[in-house]
Amino acid sequence: MGREKEKEKPSEKALNLLRSRLTDPNFIFRPLSDYPDSNYSKLKFIISTSVTEACNNSILLLGPRGSGKVAVLELVLSDLLQQYPEGISVIRLNGLLHSDDNCALKEIARQLCVEHQLLFSKVASFDDNSQFIIAMLRECGLAHKTIIFVLDEFDFFAQGKQRLLYSLLDAMQSVNSQAVVIGVSCRLDVDQLLEKRVRSRFSHRKLLFLSPSKEDTERFMEHILSLPVDSNIPHNYAAEFNGRLKKIFSDDRFKELINTYLSFNFTIGHLVRFLFQAVSYMDLDVGFLSLENFKTALSSNQRQPKLECIRDCSILELYMLVCMKRLEVKEQNSYNFYTVMTEYKTIHDSSQTSDNYAANVCLRAFEHLLQRQLINFIDNRGHNQSVEFRPVKLLISSAELHQGLKSYHQCPAILLKKMDR
Repeated sequence: MGREKEKEKPSEKALNLLRSRLTDPNFIFRPLSDYPDSNYSKLKFIISTSVTEACNNSILLLGPRGSGKVAVLELVLSDLLQQYPEGISVIRLNGLLHSDDNCALKEIARQLCVEHQLLFSKVASFDDNSQFIIAMLRECGLAHKTIIFVLDEFDFFAQGKQRLLYSLLDAMQSVNSQAVVIGVSCRLDVDQLLEKRVRSRFSHRKLLFLSPSKEDTERFMEHILSLPVDSNIPHNYAAEFNGRLKKIFSDDRFKELINTYLSFNFTIGHLVRFLFQAVSYMDLDVGFLSLENFKTALSSNQRQPKLECIRDCSILELYMLVCMKRLEVKEQNSYNFYTVMTEYKTIHDSSQTSDNYAANVCLRAFEHLLQRQLINFIDNRGHNQSVEFRPVKLLISSAELHQGLKSYHQCPAILLKKMDR
């Protein structure tokens, strides 16, 4: 077994290292700890202040899925648990599982009992669990121990009567309590969902996790993909790997490729998945990352079902899609089969194309687009009406339609011209 490890190629060692890094959130977000203006530093300061100064706090972590909210929070908590091993207790809830107030309070009571080696009662009522939590907050406060409540999918807790949020935040008004409530949500307006009585007790602190800037993206990629020169990977190989990587990063074609990808997928989570795919395409015989690896990863990420549907459409169906898009450009948002046919006749008459189809054939093409879900009825009313009279709407964007037409190998040139006008 030892000999097999010795025979392992440097490229295999590098591939294993890069894959392990890309699946380790702690490694990915660790550089944030070096910057005082980062969300890591701000969140750590807020929580550590609550621990050291025995005060209560509440904060919301907001941003799209994949922006690193939970990863940064877990990194902060792991660092603080090492710094204050006896001064912190973490209670975790998820809105998808514990949005019911009774269920949530029972789960908090259960985790507190496990944490402090107490006997948990499954038959305790809502009021019993509420009183127990208030008592535990008081006892932990007297013992200078901070309870941190992490409420993932916070917007689910902000629905209904919000008894859980009110109970926690009201208990934190006591001088003896010492707690922090951290809400994590992808809804930027989640604080507007809070009732007046809950909002009045909330600290109104927010940390926004936005898409990374170009500088941050370059720093992340260099941090993740550069090989260490003082590891079990040969020094000469690591130095050459890093040198080639810098050349790729400075290539204008690579910069354009990354900008193209991030224009559609703008979070750190998307970037990490993209890099993982690029690394997986690395040729172990060559032993180094190449621009082609990133191009292949981009092309595999850009597969879109709607574009594939457009490629499978007939020429007539493409005409009908272009007609609908032209109607929308003319600010005619409501149209039916006959409106589309009028636009189709206009294109045919002005361009004198040979693609002239009968109305019944066009209706079948129209129905086929409905089946493919490239178009859909505007509302569910009018079930008694014939298909051709019911208003429809396009379910694809102008960019998707244009890209689909360009990739269609037999697309009439007139359609691309009509799309551009």
